[in-house]
Amino acid sequence: GIPHTIPERADQARNRARRGSRGGRPPAFDRVTYKHRNVVERCFNRLQQWRGIATRYDRTAQSFEAAVTLASRLMWA
Repeated sequence: GIPHTIPERADQARNRARRGSRGGRPPAFDRVTYKHRNVVERCFNRLQQWRGIATRYDRTAQSFEAAVTLASRLMWA
């Protein structure tokens, strides 16, 4: 249920303006939400550098969650 927040390309905005009311979907881009999305995506990319997390070696969800927590705390420090 999380809505997407993807910036629109300039040519799409021009084409929609040119077409008027038949222009397709309305623009729905929120810069603040996009900044938060960027932070979350960078965090996931940093976590993927840990081989055990990227390949999910852990057998149980509890040990995987512990590995993600450990890696997050080490990145934070």
